[in-house]
Amino acid sequence: MTTRRGFLKSGALALFAASLGGIPNFLAEAARSNKLVLPYKKNKILVCIFQRGAMDGLMAVSPFTDEYLKQARPGLFMSAAQTASNPLIDLDGKFGLHPAMRSFEPLFRENRLAIVHGVGSPNPTRSHFDAQDFMETGTPFDKGTPSGWLNRAVGLLGHEAATPFQAVSLTSSLPRSFYGDHAAIAISNIQDFGIQMRGDQKGALLASQNFEDLYDQTSSSLLNKAGKESFEAVKMLKKADSQKYVPANNAVYPNSSLGKSLKQIAQLIKMDVGLEIAFAESGGWDTHYNQGTSNGTFARNVNDLSQSITAFWTDLDAYQDEVDVMTMTEFGRTVHQNGSSGTDHGRASCMFILGNNVSGGLVHGNVPVLAKENLEDGRDLPVTTDFRSVFSEVAGKHLSIQKEHVLFPDWDGKKIGVMREG
Repeated sequence: MTTRRGFLKSGALALFAASLGGIPNFLAEAARSNKLVLPYKKNKILVCIFQRGAMDGLMAVSPFTDEYLKQARPGLFMSAAQTASNPLIDLDGKFGLHPAMRSFEPLFRENRLAIVHGVGSPNPTRSHFDAQDFMETGTPFDKGTPSGWLNRAVGLLGHEAATPFQAVSLTSSLPRSFYGDHAAIAISNIQDFGIQMRGDQKGALLASQNFEDLYDQTSSSLLNKAGKESFEAVKMLKKADSQKYVPANNAVYPNSSLGKSLKQIAQLIKMDVGLEIAFAESGGWDTHYNQGTSNGTFARNVNDLSQSITAFWTDLDAYQDEVDVMTMTEFGRTVHQNGSSGTDHGRASCMFILGNNVSGGLVHGNVPVLAKENLEDGRDLPVTTDFRSVFSEVAGKHLSIQKEHVLFPDWDGKKIGVMREG
């Protein structure tokens, strides 16, 4: 039988709902008021976005001067020449940003957005499942790691969570990144929510009970200080008056899963309820067929990604100094296009890091000339930057996490300078 004591001690709490939808009135008003839960100080916040399916980094940020890439992709190569119908956005004379990501250009020019290219896992697997698992655990050669790297990051923040909102994933279930001993929740939609204990079928019986019911029925002797504050936080949210949330600075979020997720993360940030690590997902990056160039599947995906992140950043307004955004994807795509006007599973890709403390306006990493002799297995953009070097640097500089051997066991690599010093 599931006890209340067992429920309160559960390290993995999942808040869930049937689908994405509108923003709940009580949270909308809470976000509008900015500082609903006064005891919780502002924290540095890391927002991670996983692009599931493996993004083609060579199309998102293309080394357009490389003649080998042009030869390898006769139907997919894009030019930065102004005579082209919809040219790449020339970033530095070597790399061009996909035109559907135009909203990223001002952030790059303002040195707020950094790009890391040639990044990926040292494990050469081209299995989506394995590569995602390795990246989320942060142990690319150990399938048995029980915890995710973001859950370990929670444990290294140096303090206990004052609310259940310290680590939040805007997904229908807890991602592998958040598995572990430290508290983390998954919220697919904050319009309506119930409670479910991950890994405990009997815990599903609690789904019909809301936070207030559980709080009222639980003996105070079973609650420690953090537990009391957790339930009080949710009670305070529920007591807020109804009013629709209005993003700051006329920010317009795409009506997509990612857009809705980032909009809700922005609200949680503005409520100052103790959020420190947030997670969201973007799907549809497995472009084996009809990838397209300036139009098509890939263009729609990168447009949604860039527009969602840009709207989120615009909406944050005065909170921008506290927030960094980091994208990731399990691997990249082949240098050569395939016979279906797409690309197959490859190795390295690129990632985007946004923040006022980022060494922005640069394409970091190393992308060699794409001649066959320079390619991994003669076909792929080689991994020249281990993803752990980026993750650890961002976590270290932004969240002040220094125990790299705990965050990423068996890794002692070098940083690449994607974060500013000081």
